[in-house]
Amino acid sequence: RSEMPAAANLGRESVQLTSISHSREELPSPRARNSDSAAMAMAQNGRFSDCASPKQSTVRKKTRARSRAFSTGSSSDSGSGAEYSEGEGEVRSRVQSNSRGFSDFCVRTISRAEFGRREIEIAEQEMPGMQALKRRAEGDRPLAGARVVACTHITAQSAVLVETLVVLGAEVRWCACNIFSTQNEVAAAIAENNIPVFGWKGESEEDFWWCIDQCMSRPSWVPNCILDDGGDATHLMLKKYPHIFDQLKGIVEESVTGVHRLYQLSKAGKLNIPAINVNDSVTKAKFDNLYCAKESVIDSLKRTTDIMFGGKQVVVCGYGEVGKGVCQALKSLGSIVFITEIDPICALQACMDGFKVVKLSEKVREIDLLVTCTGNKNVVTREHLDRLKNGCIVCNMGHSTSEIDVHSLKTPELTWEKVRSQVDHVIWPDGRRITLLAEGRLLNLSCSSVPSFVISITSTTQALALIELLNAPPGRYKSDVYLLPKKMDEYVAALHLAAFDAHLTELTDEQTTYLGIPKTGPFKPNYYRY
Repeated sequence: RSEMPAAANLGRESVQLTSISHSREELPSPRARNSDSAAMAMAQNGRFSDCASPKQSTVRKKTRARSRAFSTGSSSDSGSGAEYSEGEGEVRSRVQSNSRGFSDFCVRTISRAEFGRREIEIAEQEMPGMQALKRRAEGDRPLAGARVVACTHITAQSAVLVETLVVLGAEVRWCACNIFSTQNEVAAAIAENNIPVFGWKGESEEDFWWCIDQCMSRPSWVPNCILDDGGDATHLMLKKYPHIFDQLKGIVEESVTGVHRLYQLSKAGKLNIPAINVNDSVTKAKFDNLYCAKESVIDSLKRTTDIMFGGKQVVVCGYGEVGKGVCQALKSLGSIVFITEIDPICALQACMDGFKVVKLSEKVREIDLLVTCTGNKNVVTREHLDRLKNGCIVCNMGHSTSEIDVHSLKTPELTWEKVRSQVDHVIWPDGRRITLLAEGRLLNLSCSSVPSFVISITSTTQALALIELLNAPPGRYKSDVYLLPKKMDEYVAALHLAAFDAHLTELTDEQTTYLGIPKTGPFKPNYYRY
């Protein structure tokens, strides 16, 4: 790999990037590249050197009918939302404008904007990194000229990110990556702020793809970046607008599902632009994935099922960072937790953390709760679902909708009953039933919320990744998937330490020489596993 030049206007310090162009299943040892990181340099050039100062069930007849219809679903969080739908195309056909006459948006109702603004203000108080980045960079407008298609969860926390990008100079068109996670009042508040936004809670399959398309198909506006969560915006642009896709400056992707798709595209030679893998950055994997799951899974299950966790037998599929967070939360409330794993390293970690590693088939008849956290496909099959005991709760904490084979449950012999929002009973002919949450989609963002502080860490990382892509000189990034430099991860972490009144110890000159590292970092090599 050759040396890559410095970004002229954003700093000179050299850092290492890791480029990976193989599928994740065949990942070799990382190949380091030397580069001057434009966004990272912002943390070093004086502007950002300090840390921040302190988000009607149906009537029963002899033969029970299904309480609602389904669409076919997709490989991402984009399936049917019939329980919320006002009729095909009703929201889309409604003519709305905000108080200033701006109408380039499609939300459930603009009248909820004031309430949504209060939601965003609450989130801002718990997002110190985003606030610090906004204060320090708005004068420089490092995203001037950026035209970003943002396909993420439309929540108060993501609204803070989107509005920060706008303050930093970007033009953003925003759509939802999940049909159930949109906060309608937040979407209204963003529209009131003259930012194009397309999404509402309970979109249909057609609505979902229409909303993403509205962020790409404006004749007078051509995007040059994608901020994606799950890969749906990337998928649609590559399929429908390949001429635009090939001209993008890059993609920033934050989910396991989306990153996996990028590696597949790269291996197949179809990724003709650079992409930054935020999901595997330290600040995303070790904080968002772990702590967000840990703090939100209990709230989601309580809101939807009123379950008591003490003494319940639970199987958690997957012991990655999300699985670890879920297991810690459930174990702390007295649940008896079993793990399924394919990876011997993760399985060994589970064993040494005090969990029994089993095959799902061994425990499927005994468990009270089944949670998937793998990002894989058909982890829970119809065969498993047929054997679950009466009343078992089934849900998914992974991003992908394919972990639980929900499609196999849409058959004539099974009855679906709506219990409450995001809660369905699926009833077998013998009367046995399971409780399915959010139709197998992402539990926490569909059924409750997520902690704003943790989202601040990920959002700051996303913003810096966009700054890097937009300010890097031509040729620095090839058609490949890149990991964030360690120095940028450390900077994002430092921005959030002041909220805890944390004080870092500084290395002495002698210690610096002994360790062979710079006094200001990076403090760990790229291969270090936290």
